[in-house]
Amino acid sequence: MNKKIVLAFSGGLDTTYCAIYLKKIKHYEVHAITVNTGGFNKDEVEAIKRHAESLGVASYTCIDVMGKYYDSCIKYLIFGNVLKNATYPLSVSAERMIQAITVAEYAQEINADAVAHGSTGAGNDQVRFDMVFQTMIPEVEIVTPIRDLKLSREAEINFLKEYNVQMNFEKAAYSINKGLWGTSVGGKETLTSKDYLPDDAWPTAVTSTEEKQLTLQFQEGELIGINDKKFANKVEAIQVLQSIAQPYGIGRDIHVGDTIIGIKGRVGFEAAAPIIIIKAHHLLEKHTLTKNQLYWKDQLSTWYGNWLHEGQLLDPTMRNIESFLTDTQKNVSGKVFVTLLPYRFLLTGIESENDLMNNKFGSYGEMNKSWTGDDVKGFAKIFGNQNTIYHLTHSK
Repeated sequence: MNKKIVLAFSGGLDTTYCAIYLKKIKHYEVHAITVNTGGFNKDEVEAIKRHAESLGVASYTCIDVMGKYYDSCIKYLIFGNVLKNATYPLSVSAERMIQAITVAEYAQEINADAVAHGSTGAGNDQVRFDMVFQTMIPEVEIVTPIRDLKLSREAEINFLKEYNVQMNFEKAAYSINKGLWGTSVGGKETLTSKDYLPDDAWPTAVTSTEEKQLTLQFQEGELIGINDKKFANKVEAIQVLQSIAQPYGIGRDIHVGDTIIGIKGRVGFEAAAPIIIIKAHHLLEKHTLTKNQLYWKDQLSTWYGNWLHEGQLLDPTMRNIESFLTDTQKNVSGKVFVTLLPYRFLLTGIESENDLMNNKFGSYGEMNKSWTGDDVKGFAKIFGNQNTIYHLTHSK
């Protein structure tokens, strides 16, 4: 019997090549799997299924993991206000981890001998997939035809034509990767250091121009309501906010960062809901958390985001930080008021029972109700005493 291999399958050129190559050349029994992290609707999944079956795979399955994606990853990106390099909400890097974990679990479920992905040798995804597979299924062989054979796009197309594969071989001007936590956009402009993406490159056209007011309701750090509508499903809350805000052109940007393999990379993205949620959540935290809570959250969240980006979600340290982040959210509940405008948004304020900016203790710059002028004089003298001693000692 042929060995079983699980192929992470999107239906694009690379994974189509892998399906044929693994079946016809390497004689594997190919089991294709698509892991849906918010990038495919029902019709798109059906089209991918038909395409996979036309290639002669032994089986095809699509697993919807949006709930799992939120619970095991996105939630903590919100709690940590994670924006890599203060810009990027980790739209692709986060979902790749969940996809790799799901593929590994499926390989275990069907007792596969090998697992394959269509990554090239030039990007981050090859490292993310390999590390997850090595950690979760070390006994299973990892097969990567595109990377190992150093294939060009033309070579892949010629190979597939030899096997009479019917698909659109025309390369799109822009590479689009859609997911629950944002959509990445790559094209000739992102291969440069100076060019910006044109309007027609963005997946969502700007069609909303009228000012719109939103009230976002958070409970213990999670978005649970928009205006008067409450959501039991946190994924739905993100999707609804995305559908409202993305047509304003909000959350469009280009991220420049360091790849896992040590080179600089540039990618466009549109992520209206993630950017608004993170910024609104952060504002609510400024009102409900103490100075030192905010400080340590910043330190640990930055490390968490960077480590996730580099494919290390399975590091047990990540569970430790997630526990800390979850504990900090006990009082992060309330409303955040948002104004949507073309290409931008404003956070106009918050309401919360846990607001530490409570005027019964005093008003900044106005008056206080908890201490006297003499208290402050004594405090300032003691608080600055070490600096006074230093400067008197070294006055020369």
